[in-house]
Amino acid sequence: MKYRHLGKAGIQVSELSFGSWVTFHTQSGLESTIEMMIAAYEHGVNFFDNAETYAAGKSESLMGAALKTLGWRRGSYLVSTKLFWGLHDGPNENNTLNRKYLLESIDGSLRRLQLDYVDLLYCHRPDPTTPIEETVWAMHNIIESGKALYWGTSEWEATDIVNAIETAERHHLHKPIVEQPIYNLFERHRFSADYEPVYQQYRFGSTTWSPLASGLLTGKYKDGIPAGSRGALEELDWLQDQLTDAERLAKVSALQPLADEMGASLAQFSLAWCLQNPHVSSVITGASHVEQVHENMKALDFVDHFTPDVMLEVDRIFAA
Repeated sequence: MKYRHLGKAGIQVSELSFGSWVTFHTQSGLESTIEMMIAAYEHGVNFFDNAETYAAGKSESLMGAALKTLGWRRGSYLVSTKLFWGLHDGPNENNTLNRKYLLESIDGSLRRLQLDYVDLLYCHRPDPTTPIEETVWAMHNIIESGKALYWGTSEWEATDIVNAIETAERHHLHKPIVEQPIYNLFERHRFSADYEPVYQQYRFGSTTWSPLASGLLTGKYKDGIPAGSRGALEELDWLQDQLTDAERLAKVSALQPLADEMGASLAQFSLAWCLQNPHVSSVITGASHVEQVHENMKALDFVDHFTPDVMLEVDRIFAA
């Protein structure tokens, strides 16, 4: 495992990290969660990602129970969570980044995670209805209270990120340092030219999610949606059109010879491709069983195999 700085911050994250979205509580219980987290940790993973909204708080609770059981030295790992959607229907408790919600919700997340602090706290989506000054001040206060060490954004447009940074600078507050964007061979918008100031001028870090496009880039959906897969989950039925899209599946098939020549699986190839981007700090992987963790970690063996010719061929396939 190699480690990259989170943008210009002093903190370092493993190139591959482990996230809980979809799987924790929904597909894995405590025993299998512990087994997967041990496997990731033993491969050198030091960053574990979560969010308040995942499984309506149960994902945080499951990770917290696992961490308590494992008893790892706190300095040896990083934990993140994200706030925005909320767990309740009150007018100040969902789809918001208002001060009241943020200050109360971090306490709830810490209780569920059984931690004194999280290393990274993300604003899970932007909130155009709350003044950016209010959100930035609240995140600053959370850090000053010791409940989070760094804060960042997730799925924010570049102009909103810059606005948050400049607001923090103007008031001498803790600035956001990291974005958590979707990033895979199909989805590259968050690293487009619009984001150049974010990564170049402000030297933002990034912890990217969905590197396998919800499993599409593993090739397992080429003959339809298999039972037991993420695409078969009732709560994720909105993914099914994407996972069965003929044009996307054709691109995945065209990628297969490149992966074969490299000696990688499609998943390993796709994960390693994400790490070619110098602005990517860590790629968040997911798994529903321990064998997937081991397979995903083998992607690190192929990071140095991407020649300029391979990168050009990948771009040709996905530009079609």
